[in-house]
Amino acid sequence: MRLSRTLIAALGLCAATPALAADNPLSVHVLNIQSGQPSPGIEVQLEKRTESGWKSLATGITAESGRISALYPDDQAFTPGIYRVTFETGDWFAEHDTRTFFPEIPVPFEVTDTSQHYHIPLLLSPYGYSTYRGS
Repeated sequence: MRLSRTLIAALGLCAATPALAADNPLSVHVLNIQSGQPSPGIEVQLEKRTESGWKSLATGITAESGRISALYPDDQAFTPGIYRVTFETGDWFAEHDTRTFFPEIPVPFEVTDTSQHYHIPLLLSPYGYSTYRGS
């Protein structure tokens, strides 16, 4: 019985994560592929490209799950354009006494359809990374 309640609670938490992200057009997720664990405590900056350069929109810190489920500012309209999320990985690796080749990882992406949700996962290790358009 206790196991059943635990499983039901875990499923509820998993289901809640997409619901939180659905209210905001942009989320990120960082997984450490060296340990196979989420990467909490990574600062992530969001910027939008303008005619005069990059404009800062928001900054967040990944949660225990390695996620920021709502990175786009609530008080601004989500408009098409070129955006960039920058993962501040150097500070995170330093806090974990690990050397890295990548002190920061910028990920530019284009928003064409503002009715869609944009999810940017980052698979991270000290000397390599991968990213893709998630859902």
